[in-house]
Amino acid sequence: MARRNPEAKPYPDPKKHMAARADRHILYQKAVQCVTAEIDFVEATFQSLRKRRALRLREDFCGTAASACEWVRRRPANTAVGLDLDQPTLDWGTQHNVSKLTPAQRKRIALLNRNVLSPGKEGRGMDAVLAMNFSWWIFKTRRELKQYFSAVRDSLAPDGIFFLDIYGGWESLKEQTDRRQVGGKKNGFKYIWQQTNCNAIQNTTLCYIHFAFPDGSKMRKAFSYEWRVWQIPETRELLEECGFRRTTVYWEGDDNKGGGNGIFTPSEAGECCPSFIAYIIAER
Repeated sequence: MARRNPEAKPYPDPKKHMAARADRHILYQKAVQCVTAEIDFVEATFQSLRKRRALRLREDFCGTAASACEWVRRRPANTAVGLDLDQPTLDWGTQHNVSKLTPAQRKRIALLNRNVLSPGKEGRGMDAVLAMNFSWWIFKTRRELKQYFSAVRDSLAPDGIFFLDIYGGWESLKEQTDRRQVGGKKNGFKYIWQQTNCNAIQNTTLCYIHFAFPDGSKMRKAFSYEWRVWQIPETRELLEECGFRRTTVYWEGDDNKGGGNGIFTPSEAGECCPSFIAYIIAER
């Protein structure tokens, strides 16, 4: 989810500094998203569980709609709907992502400035609904999250599947700053993830994404998120309370270097580690 942040201010000299010339949405897509792998997982998992291909997909909190665009590119029968509350981000996605689709593909995607709690008729009858990049953590109470999960279930086809991602581990409520190089050191940039204001009683945190460039300039607070850090057991319990008949955790394998290998498999046992990313699959 690409949430618009009015505090985002690039380095002040557009003629000299890389940060001022950079587009924060492009940086986000390069640093955070891998829609090819994401849609590969959705397709393969749906096919495995339902013995058919998913055709209708909804991307909640879609931001620039990169996943929805990837979906309609896959097959002529695929259709996609993207929902987001931030119209400028939807406009950016239309200009930079949807515009790159063929005319036939553009007819099969709709981006709607709409609350995910009220998806409307265009957002119903879906084979798959996605809530990725931990975007659903914007709901901070059981009541709110249950309302969202119920709305998703009502939006799915009788055999539809809800896909969420989640992170955790003992570092998920730790105030910290992580840096990662994206691209080459001369022409790339550094992705900086900052967790602040961690509240163990409320299980909430305020997070920022910053970007730093080889010339020393920075784009501070390019994106901000105020989240509740939901845990896997309580999330599964809420999904089941909303009527989903089965939930499954897909746990990421180990690359033997202290990180994940990008391969997610069903599991009921997860390693107790500093940090992890997993998928939760909820079947209607």
